[in-house]
Amino acid sequence: MSRLDVARPRRIVRPHRVVVIAMDGIIPFEFSVPARLFGAALDETGRPHYEVVTASMHAEPVRTSADFVITPGESLVDAIASADTVVIPALELATMDPHQVGAVVETLHHRRRGSRIISICTGAHVLAVAGLLDGRPATTHWNHAAEFSREFPAVLLDPDVLFVDDGDVLTSAGAAAGVDLCLHLIRRDQGSTTANAVARSCVVAPWREGGQAQFIDAPMPDHEDASTASTRAWAMERLDADLTLASMAKHASMSIRTFTRRFRDETGTSPNRWLTRQRVDYARRLLESTDLPIDQIAGATGLGTSASLRSHLRTAIGVSPSTYRRTFQAQPAPRLTPSEFPRNGTTTTPPSGSVRIRTRAP
Repeated sequence: MSRLDVARPRRIVRPHRVVVIAMDGIIPFEFSVPARLFGAALDETGRPHYEVVTASMHAEPVRTSADFVITPGESLVDAIASADTVVIPALELATMDPHQVGAVVETLHHRRRGSRIISICTGAHVLAVAGLLDGRPATTHWNHAAEFSREFPAVLLDPDVLFVDDGDVLTSAGAAAGVDLCLHLIRRDQGSTTANAVARSCVVAPWREGGQAQFIDAPMPDHEDASTASTRAWAMERLDADLTLASMAKHASMSIRTFTRRFRDETGTSPNRWLTRQRVDYARRLLESTDLPIDQIAGATGLGTSASLRSHLRTAIGVSPSTYRRTFQAQPAPRLTPSEFPRNGTTTTPPSGSVRIRTRAP
């Protein structure tokens, strides 16, 4: 080792610090989601991208909504001062302690400049009390949406989506939507490769769009052979083909009317809208993982022309293909021939979902 090597200290990057706030009535599942998801995000050497800590007022034990008590590791005032991201998990609103919420709200106003704040499910109530959602888009659990709107009319509440990304303030719907929001942030911070690795580690879907409906009334088919699942899998393998409603119904051995009804029952959307979503999702994956020209990606995904791809992507997430590629391509992509294109329908392909994430620059 040279003298120059000894003299030059190695730069150590501090992990992004995530502080999860605990209050009485906290719901255990949502409380544990940030630690599980962010804690699984590692760099190529195995070092964590995030440091996740829990905090309560004076580090005192708090009662959960279940039959046990948890003891956070840090005092809230100290933890907030160094937080890069603050998380308000879900809590039982009926048993919420207003004095405790007031103390947390006061502390939130003194968080570090440049930090972001997210809520999971009913945690949005705390952000609304703090005035942090006034005039901004947000969501919460659909079952509490009507009451939330009456209590906080200044919030631009959208009760039908999984999560809303408004830059430095993000909100999600109930339970599993918190998983989706954390994965979205990991993807935003560290890129798709890391987010997909976290999803595989935690055995969850790697991608559900923020604009997807919170729930779909989709009964199971009466008979397995009456399902459209095999036709959906068939279509996913040939998105570049001229797929039509008639060809999909023919593959399912159903009339167009029966196929359309069954398809909507099972997926909550029409066959044509579903097909467009799959093509846009596949295009996004190609933009993330290759350097293919836009017109080639349009052809490979069945969207036809580069103009059509631009239109669909802008409708879906509000950005152009080039902007999306710059944002989400983790590293310079390899040059591929058409036979080497990443295949659709693999475990790293984002599953279907609705298509609008509201965003604002952090």
